[in-house]
Amino acid sequence: MNDIFNTTNVTKEVQDFFAQTNAFRSLVILVTSIAIAYFVSKYLARAIIKLAQVVSTHTDKETNEERHIRLRQIETYLSVAVAGVRAVVVSVVAYTTWTLLFPKSSSGVATIGASALFVVFAGQSIGMILRDITTGATMIVEQWFNVGDYVRIEPFMDAAGVVERFTLRSTKLRSLNGEILWVHNQQIQAVHVTPRGIRTMAVDVFVHDRELGEATLKELIHAVPAGPTLLAKPLRIKSTERWSDDLWRITVIGYTAPGREWLIDKFFVNAIKEVDEGVRAKSKRIFIYEPIARFADPVADKKFLRAIRANKHE
Repeated sequence: MNDIFNTTNVTKEVQDFFAQTNAFRSLVILVTSIAIAYFVSKYLARAIIKLAQVVSTHTDKETNEERHIRLRQIETYLSVAVAGVRAVVVSVVAYTTWTLLFPKSSSGVATIGASALFVVFAGQSIGMILRDITTGATMIVEQWFNVGDYVRIEPFMDAAGVVERFTLRSTKLRSLNGEILWVHNQQIQAVHVTPRGIRTMAVDVFVHDRELGEATLKELIHAVPAGPTLLAKPLRIKSTERWSDDLWRITVIGYTAPGREWLIDKFFVNAIKEVDEGVRAKSKRIFIYEPIARFADPVADKKFLRAIRANKHE
């Protein structure tokens, strides 16, 4: 009776059972391996995502442009690391499972079987995944875009939004209407990137009375709605420049989400035009000429100024 419940004998029997090749042993190993791979990759991915969220919080609060870009890049690398960690965990567990299921004594047959299975499977699924990974790795090395950037993907007409996730295999976008779009990296032919996720626009108006012109513009500015998907920042009067004795140019600047440029070049511009609607005499108008709406990205201005200077020397 004591021998039956002897823990040493029970342990030895269990060891002998799992040391022999049988169907139940293989089933237990497979189930255990899948569970280990699932939970280990899941909790490691959660830890990386938590770290990415902390970095994202610091990115949103950062005012220095260079540091802001660097933090965006860190977010991108962490996003890629999630897929990388999962691949490593699955690979290690798969290799361990394979060695347990197929002992060294039958390694030759197992290798031939695995090779045949890989060749059949690789011709369909692995080839597509490898193309995605190759394209994704190239985009990461060349720094096409980062997590948090607003992008528009070619050749798709409506594939545009904020990059929420970027891995070696795919890219996840969220559009302005809230839709989520997943794109295989191998399908990306070109990318239009909006720096900092906003577009800078300016409106120039010409007035005789500077104070009256500024006061009227401030009233109109308050009528333009602001928000994360509308105006990133409220419109403001950037500068006032004297062009002649009785003529001033006032420049209003604003930052819009991509696709919301109409708030400035249509809604705000039309509001300015309506102020003097019906007034024919220029001397009685508040705004002498029609307002001029234009893009005013400071980086683009510097680049084009440099190009113009280079052309002058040629």
